[in-house]
Amino acid sequence: MTETMFGDDPPAVAQAAPSRFDAYDTEALWRKDLDHYVHPFTDFAHWSDDGALVIAESEGVYVYDSDGRRYLDSQGGLWCVNAGYGRTEIADAMAEQARKLAYYSPFTDTTSAPGANLAHKLASLAPGNLNHVFFGLSGSDANDTAARIIHFYFNRLGQPRKKTMITRVNAYHGSSYMAMSLTGVAHDHLGFDVIGEPLIARVSGPDLYRESGEMTPDEYTAHLVEEFRTRVEGLGPENVAAFFAEPIMGAGGVLVPPPGYLPAMREACRDYGILYVSDEVVTAFGRLGHFFASREVFGVQPDIINSAKGLTSGYAPLSATLLSDEIHEVISVPQAPGAVFSHGYTYSGHPVSCAAALANIELMEREDVCGHVRRVGPYFEQRLRDLADLPLVGDVRGKCFMMCIESVADRGTKEMFPAEVEIGRRISKACDARGLLVRPIGHLNVLSPPLILTVEQIDWLVDALRDGIEEAMSQLEHEGLWRRQA
Repeated sequence: MTETMFGDDPPAVAQAAPSRFDAYDTEALWRKDLDHYVHPFTDFAHWSDDGALVIAESEGVYVYDSDGRRYLDSQGGLWCVNAGYGRTEIADAMAEQARKLAYYSPFTDTTSAPGANLAHKLASLAPGNLNHVFFGLSGSDANDTAARIIHFYFNRLGQPRKKTMITRVNAYHGSSYMAMSLTGVAHDHLGFDVIGEPLIARVSGPDLYRESGEMTPDEYTAHLVEEFRTRVEGLGPENVAAFFAEPIMGAGGVLVPPPGYLPAMREACRDYGILYVSDEVVTAFGRLGHFFASREVFGVQPDIINSAKGLTSGYAPLSATLLSDEIHEVISVPQAPGAVFSHGYTYSGHPVSCAAALANIELMEREDVCGHVRRVGPYFEQRLRDLADLPLVGDVRGKCFMMCIESVADRGTKEMFPAEVEIGRRISKACDARGLLVRPIGHLNVLSPPLILTVEQIDWLVDALRDGIEEAMSQLEHEGLWRRQA
């Protein structure tokens, strides 16, 4: 690993950095952003007062705001900066490709060298017979692509009634109309319309902390699988096309499935002739210690894998929907004279993005980033689980570099704080002041740092997070919103 990747430990609090940041006019940038930039997933209750933190530069696992304060980014951007910031190998590959060929359309029987090479590389990395790749721009359109191809596939097989796609409560599959409808996080649908049945149906997702009750993990698995089978029988197997599943459910709470659950769901899909789609937008490209987690970590061979985020380590927009030989054999048969496979995006297989992905994968292989995650990830898990001694912490869960802290008002009853307390945001703000960026999602705080995090950086991160949680506890006590139990 390079010095850039590891760097020095950050200061105890965010402090001003070198004078090069004088070039940024923070107040002007903040105002332009506030007045004109519509941000994704904005909490408008705070927006007009707080606006946005202007992130200006980055290096390794750190980002700097426009005033030069340094933060350890435990969010990894948004689950995606797997190789870390400031990797010149990726930036140089993008610049070189832009000079050679910035763009050409792949619509009319043309390709680019990076597109062809990346498709071949992904097929070599993917499990089993997932040998065919469709490129998009985001996890959302990867899931949209899967949905369209699945319907097309069954139409070509002469089974046009197989349309229903089953997803799970608390699943997150994206923010486009179709992908958000596939998403089962109820709070994300407030005020928005959702495409529902008969096109999309829902079953329970695994939540060992809140939903398993007195059941053992094996009993809980059997319960969930039986619920799925009953749902399919009720819908009619002849109407159900696919099951979408994140190996670990990310934005819905970093929910790790009980052992044996995913293989049992895969077997049920096979019994009913339902395609199994593994949404690895977060879990692929090293976050769980492998390029793809479905088979290596969970023992599942999907029909389709969707990926994005870590594919380029966030350096350029790109997604990849990987299809099995069986699916490709069906969809690649000509329909009629002059008919085409009419799905695609202007920037599908964009040469610069594909060059970024190839450089990212080469870097990860050369530096054995996946091996680093397998070695250091358990230490990250253990250090975070040490926070369970804090009376605010109800659950610490996750795997490797995909972790979550769930805060509760009462650990005995698992009672949640009222939404207006904003416990996740309180903890996040307290961590900001210490030079640590932690993502709040309601009552949760999610950690998905760059995969190059060292043991020393993990220790600093967990200590800063502990201090942030303790500050939030003190705030709540002072405001009379919570008190420690004897």
